[in-house]
Amino acid sequence: MQKALNLNDYPVNQPGKKLDLIINKARKELKNDGCAILRGFLSNEGVKELTKEADAAAKYAHHSSTLTNAYFTEDDPSLPKSHPKRQFFERSNAFIPADKFLKSGALRNIFDQEGFDEFIRACLNEPKDKFFRYADPLADAIVNVSSEGNGFPWHFDTNNYTVTLAIQNATEGGEFEYAPMIRQKDENFAEVSRVLKNKSKMVKSIVLQPGDLQLFKGRYSLHRVAPLKGTVPRYVAILSYVEKENMVGSVERTKQLYGRVLPVHYERAGQRADNFID
Repeated sequence: MQKALNLNDYPVNQPGKKLDLIINKARKELKNDGCAILRGFLSNEGVKELTKEADAAAKYAHHSSTLTNAYFTEDDPSLPKSHPKRQFFERSNAFIPADKFLKSGALRNIFDQEGFDEFIRACLNEPKDKFFRYADPLADAIVNVSSEGNGFPWHFDTNNYTVTLAIQNATEGGEFEYAPMIRQKDENFAEVSRVLKNKSKMVKSIVLQPGDLQLFKGRYSLHRVAPLKGTVPRYVAILSYVEKENMVGSVERTKQLYGRVLPVHYERAGQRADNFID
């Protein structure tokens, strides 16, 4: 499955000067913007295989439509109605959970490629003792499936960094919009509120192409996916890393995204590397 990666341009399994240049460029982009894009990270064959696998697994996607805020928390009547935690938007989306992808399949083979984890860690410039694969058996390597009318409203990620692989774009729409590093030392509710009201000057918009790799600080950058149009679904693989070993999603959020939870979600509830709202 090594042919799935564009190893000529991104030799993740061969450390050296060429790879160092790529890593340094990604680090600079992440530092300045909280987002780095590596265009054409997958080969055409890799995109084809991932699309085929996503098509086959799409029947296992958990579809949900609900009102949610940026933090995936319940309403808090003790706060003013204008507070960001009380701003709810319709979310209609679907995720194929990690346990529906075979170990021998395209997604897992890419995720388990020799040198891949170390390459991602180096790009993120994270110390080895604060860089771990997300331990959630439903969410470490998933595929987001979006169809016409769907999108994903403004939200923060539970995991510190998100690594995404663009697999297939919808006919129209699906732009990725984000407010880079909007929360760092505190929640920055004032600016979050401006983003939710479409009044912030921080928001940026990008279009990912099939085969692109995106590194994104989703724990700290508010972001959304714009609504889609057309009959072709949008597929994006999401590979997650965190700063704390053995971390999994919260019970409430896991239920929302995947429609079910496992015993491990109750066992490790509340384990986080920071105190931000989920």
